[in-house]
Amino acid sequence: MTSTQDKGSSWATVTGGFWAGKMDMVAREMLPYQWKALNDEVEGAEPSHAVENFRIAAGESNGVYRGTVFQDSDVAKWLEAASYSLSHHPDPGLEAHVEEVIRLIAKAQRPDGYINSYFIVAAPGMRWADLAWGHEFYCAGHLFEAAVAHNAATGRTTLLDVARRYADCIDRAFGIGPGKTRGVCGHPEIELALFRLFRATGEARYRDLAVFFLDERGRDPAAFDGSEPLGPYGFTIPRTRWFGRDYFQNHEGLRSREDASGHAVRAMYLHSAMVDEYRATGDESLLSALHRLWDSVVSRRMYVTGGIGSQAHGERFTADFDLPSDTAYAETCACIGLALWAARMTTLEGDSRYADVFERALYNGVLSGASLDGKRYFYVNPLEVVPQVLACRQDHEHVKGERVQWLDCACCPPNIARLVASLPSYLYGASQDAIWVHHYAQGEFAAKIGAVNVAIRQETDYPWSGRIALVLDLEGEAGFEIRLRIPDWCPAFSCLVDGVEADHDSVESGYLVLARRWRSGSRIELDLAMEIRFLEADSRIVELAGKLAIQRGPLVYCAESCDNGASLHSLIVDPSAPTSAFFDPAIMGGSVVVTVGGFRVEAETAGTGEARVVGPYHPLSVAARLVPARIRAVPYHQWGNREPGGEMRLWLRKMG
Repeated sequence: MTSTQDKGSSWATVTGGFWAGKMDMVAREMLPYQWKALNDEVEGAEPSHAVENFRIAAGESNGVYRGTVFQDSDVAKWLEAASYSLSHHPDPGLEAHVEEVIRLIAKAQRPDGYINSYFIVAAPGMRWADLAWGHEFYCAGHLFEAAVAHNAATGRTTLLDVARRYADCIDRAFGIGPGKTRGVCGHPEIELALFRLFRATGEARYRDLAVFFLDERGRDPAAFDGSEPLGPYGFTIPRTRWFGRDYFQNHEGLRSREDASGHAVRAMYLHSAMVDEYRATGDESLLSALHRLWDSVVSRRMYVTGGIGSQAHGERFTADFDLPSDTAYAETCACIGLALWAARMTTLEGDSRYADVFERALYNGVLSGASLDGKRYFYVNPLEVVPQVLACRQDHEHVKGERVQWLDCACCPPNIARLVASLPSYLYGASQDAIWVHHYAQGEFAAKIGAVNVAIRQETDYPWSGRIALVLDLEGEAGFEIRLRIPDWCPAFSCLVDGVEADHDSVESGYLVLARRWRSGSRIELDLAMEIRFLEADSRIVELAGKLAIQRGPLVYCAESCDNGASLHSLIVDPSAPTSAFFDPAIMGGSVVVTVGGFRVEAETAGTGEARVVGPYHPLSVAARLVPARIRAVPYHQWGNREPGGEMRLWLRKMG
């Protein structure tokens, strides 16, 4: 089975519905806004200086480097996102910005191919001196990914040529052999990027360099363990146990790993590259490790939103089932990384459990990272917010009750843009004898199946509705399979093929397999039952005992104080009470709102006699009063777009 990513033989596009709105917002609002932010033109926003750093490196501006050591990656991710967007939303103004920044990068590139504005401007002569924290290969990887996207979108090689010269520079310096250095970057990213560069160019050295970097991890037991002296800029490895070798994903070899650990974003990028290495080598020990790591993340260390990395200090995984709601870190980039890994596993094995996780992450943990207008952002995605607690608690310092205009570490905003802008490439898959529909969105798909060119038009209002129609276009007739994912949240479905029930067709690995001789005009009508359902947490997640979550279709819901009043902790859901769901076009640009039955707890004042209240505590005999309530919930990814600074709670108390 193959993906539509980086393939010239198939293509997909979104033409309407939910995702057309999101992609249009990225093109019209988010990318222009981010360009202004990267150029320090958003009043009141955290200054970036990222584009100016390249101007200085190119000799077109005077000044000093500002920002994080990995600031180049923000520009590279923006370039990648803009390239995807230009392929379906042509925009001469945006294209001019893209070409201008590519010109700057090319001009700043050193004669030997090296390009990194920090080490050109702020630390000349210190390249590759601190692999743990320098982020040089991380920045290079994002540049390579941007170059592949730009080439695919425009056909031009200006950025691809820059990327190839830099990849050649790295290949001359690192590897096994005379005069080469053995080492890896403290932040995985170059590995998966080199595989993309290999697929785009056919240059086998890039694939081999990626395999080297992957297999080198964990080889040197002294690397990244905190024993080295401080690096040339004085920030090598903080001396705490949270920044050990697993933080850098260098604690052991890939094939022996049992559990996901360390920095969550680093882990996801590394796991994604492991899939690419397995594709390149067929090493079954890699696949076994991937299965173990998948089970570790998804079964024991993932939030219901698809968020991962529960602890702020070290932005890391902790222990199994340690998933607190109020101090959840769940960095947006980590959720994006999980989606990237899940997409690769989906196309590798054709199993819906991976696509289910991609969907959960995308609709909940990723989209929550940006406001509906694309101009404010969350780095951290909590599942519970009480503003007065945020104002006082040091252990909540990382949690924000409102999205901000920009971030001093702005890795997440352009990462959201690049995933949403590239979404069509994740919707379908194609093999010699089958078309795979992994995700549902109104649009079109075309591929060559065997010797036949096949096009599909999809009509749907997903995720608000579970009704999907697929209409085929092909010359003559042809026999092949169409595989439709049946999501894990779906309790029942029905399917008609040209008006005839497909009740004898099998479901394999979560996909309904429709094997037919198809003709032009053939119509498939799939109806996924989209019911409101209540979720309980594993009993080992101690904070969630006696609580439930609300889900409808792929969307997880939450309660906000603007709908339900303050003190959301006093709400109790009665799962046996009637529920309702309705589309409200007036709320947040259109949304399905869910209401469920329950109660609000109102404390009763102690009476006379022996029932005496002691401070905030009282005897069990002082009963609380339960007031009937209809609890209103909205999709989690939409929270915080109406009432600034309000309360939010995803997990609610359960009656009984």
